[in-house]
Amino acid sequence: MISQKAKYALRALVSLARAGRGESRMIGEISREQAIPKKFLEQILLELKRAGFVTSRRGRMGGYELVKSPEEIMYGDVLRLIDGPIAPLPCLSKIAYRKCEDCRDESACEIRHVFERVTLATRAVLDRTSLADSLNLEDLPVEAA
Repeated sequence: MISQKAKYALRALVSLARAGRGESRMIGEISREQAIPKKFLEQILLELKRAGFVTSRRGRMGGYELVKSPEEIMYGDVLRLIDGPIAPLPCLSKIAYRKCEDCRDESACEIRHVFERVTLATRAVLDRTSLADSLNLEDLPVEAA
């Protein structure tokens, strides 16, 4: 499950993507439109700015805007920034690997094998789905089980 913070980050980025390239939006606008608490949104946008997803300008014509195009911003990248590894088990994490305390042999672990398939499928969808894709929901491919 993704955190509320990650959900807010994605909603803010989608809002900026809708605004269009080179168009900035004020925090208050995004906050009202997306029902995100303003103080929390400020923290999220600062984190997104440090990571190079957005930029900000001060002044009357200021606000936040996307640095990259919506086609270049993948859901997986945003989720990893905000929530960390995309893995339901620590033994499946690429960047925060940790052996499960109760596991004797990862190669024989039935639970790990099932969740490895889930993790790979989840990563594949998130790493190839961009903000632009989410703006065109009817165009998103639906994966068959």
